[in-house]
Amino acid sequence: MTAPMGTERRPPDAALGNDLVMRASDVSVEYAGPRPTRAVRDVSLELRRGEVLGIVGESGCGKSTLAYALTRMLRPPARMTGGVIEYFDRDGSAVDLGSLGGEELRAFRWEKISMVFQSAMNALNPVTGIGSQMEDVFRTHRPGMDRSARRARCAELLEMVGIDPRRLRSYPHELSGGMRQRVVIAMALALEPQIVVMDEPTTALDVLVQREILDEIERLRAQLGFSVVFITHDLALLLEISDRLAVMYAGRFVEYAPAEQVAGAARHPYTRGLLRSFPDLRGERREMRGVPGSPPDLRHTLTGCPFAPRCESVFEPCHTVAPRLLAPAGSWPVACHLHDRRFAVAQTDGDGR
Repeated sequence: MTAPMGTERRPPDAALGNDLVMRASDVSVEYAGPRPTRAVRDVSLELRRGEVLGIVGESGCGKSTLAYALTRMLRPPARMTGGVIEYFDRDGSAVDLGSLGGEELRAFRWEKISMVFQSAMNALNPVTGIGSQMEDVFRTHRPGMDRSARRARCAELLEMVGIDPRRLRSYPHELSGGMRQRVVIAMALALEPQIVVMDEPTTALDVLVQREILDEIERLRAQLGFSVVFITHDLALLLEISDRLAVMYAGRFVEYAPAEQVAGAARHPYTRGLLRSFPDLRGERREMRGVPGSPPDLRHTLTGCPFAPRCESVFEPCHTVAPRLLAPAGSWPVACHLHDRRFAVAQTDGDGR
């Protein structure tokens, strides 16, 4: 796995060919105010074609803010204060999302990258029919399509997500929560984008409907070949559906690795705490333990490791030195002094590692 990039901008690695579809380098986002909130702090990631990149963390860690930054949907008082977000088309050409504006940005958004919002099943206009809302996508982005072509494409999209096309005449309140969620996903896929950012798309759905939605997303990804950035606080869910995982804490990535490696040998104490907070349905019975304490207030200046007050493996450098996201030899990127060669200390963590 390739570690997140630094500030240097360059084309995709030759070994990757056209495999890379997005790169974010050192992205920072701040909410302005009397006490500015640094919600995202120097985050870097890479997304490959057809990949599911999962981003997990507690509420308030910056996940949704990062999603809005990746899609250029930040609204005041939020603003991107640093970093570069690059999109790579299938022909290898690169676009700096920060350079787009006005009609150019609107044309790029939804055609190249789209988003399924948090609580998306409640995002539909309750007094407008499903068909009319879906057609709005084509009225805006495909003004040359006539009404019959728009209706045909909307019917095709509903069929694609497993909904009877006759539901185009329905209003949102006439659909179940799961069906409304499928409609929103169909709208996000209407223009066949290459990246779909999903911000907790299964929140507030019961577990059976969640399973149906996840199966639908996986089927559509295999069929259409788009990449997914899937954001949630549910680590168990991401371990099942993700190719790679980024664990986020206090606005930063603290672990960034293939999902199976996180499941089997997580290295950051915070990641291991999250893993202990849900039961293993197949393994031996064990005691579940949540992560003690609360996340830090991102309005404050953070000294040392932000996780130190909650960490069971804390030692002296954690209180004064901010950890860097580094990949030790033979491992993957992790932001923890336990795995930093700068600190030669005979220190073992709570799991004996």
